[in-house]
Amino acid sequence: MIVLDNVCKTYSTGVSALNGVNLRIRKGEFVFIVGSSGSGKTTLFKLLLKELEPTSGKIFINSKNISRLRRRKVPKMRRGIGVVFQDFRLLKDRNVFANIALAQRVVGKSAKTIRETVPQMLALVGLSDKAEAFPNELSGGEQQRVALARALVNNPPILLADEPTGNLDPTNAWEIMTLLDDINKRGTTVVVVTHNKEIVDRMQKRVITIDKGVIVSDEKGGVTNDW
Repeated sequence: MIVLDNVCKTYSTGVSALNGVNLRIRKGEFVFIVGSSGSGKTTLFKLLLKELEPTSGKIFINSKNISRLRRRKVPKMRRGIGVVFQDFRLLKDRNVFANIALAQRVVGKSAKTIRETVPQMLALVGLSDKAEAFPNELSGGEQQRVALARALVNNPPILLADEPTGNLDPTNAWEIMTLLDDINKRGTTVVVVTHNKEIVDRMQKRVITIDKGVIVSDEKGGVTNDW
């Protein structure tokens, strides 16, 4: 599903963000990627989205070497990846329904499909009564649920989440993680970049720890080391 083969990333400033990273994430896994600020986890996230190019090494997603992918083919590749960010990234001038529907419109889904699918996604994240609300009328937890629905509306096999609970209080944070767990149980591969140690320990999933651009541990069932 996701493979990194001896991946290195050095920025033009000379900073080495990743150094010889080898990683395998299988279909249907739920994986946390953790590490202190500057460890390289954000760089890894951007490489998976092809927002950055590796200095060396290969990256495979769904058996395709995206390191060699031409720029014009990147949008199609990204259709197979749902993405959730810490800051939600909702369009403030559009209501909840329209925010989610936009993800389907950009891939050419019909109006009929959109009318059927968006309510299904809203029901999945527990926001069936918020379709006409605007982002500024929602709590932080509700906005993140909308972002999650948008990421999932095209049924991607992979979901990447970058600090999805970073702007949420503990209760909402746990509700979002429970949703991610439920989505994973439906078959979606989930990769979460986070610094929330409490949630990581509580979830008891596979945990990959990065320090100074190197994977220093890869453990099942939670993490015990500090980061």
